[in-house]
Amino acid sequence: MILGFLASFIGIAIIISVLAKRSSKTRNSQDKNFWEREAQANNVRRKPLDKLNYIHIPLEHFPMQLLEENPIVKECIDTVQTLSTQNIVNLTGWSNTDLKLEYGTANLSPLTEYDQNFTILVRTLQKWADTLTEAGYADEAATLMEFAVNAGTDISSTYYQLADYWLSKGENTRIEQLIQAADNLHSANKDTIIRNLKEKVWGDVMRL
Repeated sequence: MILGFLASFIGIAIIISVLAKRSSKTRNSQDKNFWEREAQANNVRRKPLDKLNYIHIPLEHFPMQLLEENPIVKECIDTVQTLSTQNIVNLTGWSNTDLKLEYGTANLSPLTEYDQNFTILVRTLQKWADTLTEAGYADEAATLMEFAVNAGTDISSTYYQLADYWLSKGENTRIEQLIQAADNLHSANKDTIIRNLKEKVWGDVMRL
């Protein structure tokens, strides 16, 4: 009995040791690759940024006067107006090393700013859309969310709320457009968004 227990214990210990060594080798290999790419990236010269996919905010298509007395809406409008004068680029999924390799180390600071502007923009649009929806302005909220999706937001609630809006309008086929948009994301949220959108479609079909 004791010998059997010891044999099992030793066997488990050996397996754990082997797995730990494999894990350590994998981490060491990943670390080595990272530092090699980082060293290479730090030697890349500045490249022009004129061909970036800059995002332009169509203020003329946004409900700028609707509920402008609401403090949340006013804050969102002010933020979007400010962003409309700045450079905005969706760089979701790009690491600092990726950016330096592609555009040069000297461009890391402005690129980081452009990406931060994008993050602020899509979060502000969703906050604005939420407030309008709660006040009964679903159509206007949808306009903001559609722009965010076209810009490449990875905020899951934007996709889900827009899907619910289209389902409520009987425009079920437009969910496929959302799925295609999500499929183009470079984000960890991508698979979850696509799965939940497909579940919404199937759920709607099952209710028919």
